Amino acid sequence: MYRFKKQSLHFLKSNYKFFSNQTHLQNAGPMATHLKTRSVIRFTGPETVKFLQGLVTNDVRKLADPQPEDRTTLVATNVPFVSVPPVYAALLTPQGRFLYDMFLYRPGRADEKLDRTGSGPGPSPDTGEVELFADVDGSELDELLQTLKKYRLRSKVDIESVADDFFCWQRFGQDLGQNSSVEPDAASLGWGGGFDRAGQSSSQGNNYGWQWYRDPRLDCLGFRGIFPSNTTPPLVEADKETNEENYLLWRLEKGVAEGSAEIPKGEAVPLEYNLAGLNGISFDKGCYVGQELIARTHHRGVIRKRLLPLKFLNESGKEVEQKVAPKSEVIDASSGKKAGTVTTALGSCGLGLLRLDEAFKGSLTIRGLDNVKVQAIKPGWWPAEWASDHQEQTAAV
Repeated sequence: MYRFKKQSLHFLKSNYKFFSNQTHLQNAGPMATHLKTRSVIRFTGPETVKFLQGLVTNDVRKLADPQPEDRTTLVATNVPFVSVPPVYAALLTPQGRFLYDMFLYRPGRADEKLDRTGSGPGPSPDTGEVELFADVDGSELDELLQTLKKYRLRSKVDIESVADDFFCWQRFGQDLGQNSSVEPDAASLGWGGGFDRAGQSSSQGNNYGWQWYRDPRLDCLGFRGIFPSNTTPPLVEADKETNEENYLLWRLEKGVAEGSAEIPKGEAVPLEYNLAGLNGISFDKGCYVGQELIARTHHRGVIRKRLLPLKFLNESGKEVEQKVAPKSEVIDASSGKKAGTVTTALGSCGLGLLRLDEAFKGSLTIRGLDNVKVQAIKPGWWPAEWASDHQEQTAAV
């Protein structure tokens, strides 16, 4: 656990110059990165789905019993695999506050039979045995395992870390976000947009059943997957793999937070951090830990604050080079009224939890840094009803 926290701290310090000099990645071609800040845990046992279904915010049943429209068949090296898209979900406190986020995967199954590595015969589905994997925040791995085991009680489910056996990966970039097909044509990686015919043939996965999936949150985030640590994922060339900071910057520009460092643990209200719009919450699945607050807030339909992408500018409108600290207050310079708080800040980009009636005023600044202007941006992926709220707030200003 401490190893990941030290890595995160080192990353923020060592890459400050990068974020100061990079304003956006809008024109970047397909890229792939090993997400070193994420880890993998494994659930097995006949009550795996029941256990998770009563615990997390999303409907996990689709992983065990997918509908025909959720199934795809992957053919790699002439071996067919049944593929089911991952589920994005969160674990909350009993009071409905955010604790951890996770991506839940059901590994690809050749003839519905695979072992834990995905490479050979495993439990037959008629035995009731279920195997799921979760991509989680690496800095919270130990604490998350303790929390899950506390909730397990007598449930027939085993929970273990497989962080040394599996790595989390992300593919992203302009071409991937704009293409609505299962896998984009531009198969090569890096800052260019070259085409790799050989890579295209293996674009879905490999002969072990592990594959890339559309990010379950948003298409514009690209593709996500977990792969055995001793293999290279399809379409990833060793000399063209990009650093994880590029993916972080990509997310900041989209207004998407990830992990407990960006979604404050024990404090954040999931709806304010847009988890509903990120396909992370099911409102008809039934009870789960923290469900009461989420349901009540959702049905009231009043979300006064939301997480937004931020740009930090100087008096002339250019992006500033100085660092704005997380937890800095965003205020309306004309009235001194607090509009919200910076939650993540990297160079001239950031995320902030802002009041919608204050967020889109042109006079926002950082308290104590009068020379830094704050521009809040409405993400293009926002649902129509959120966009209406934004237009009403802007018109009111």
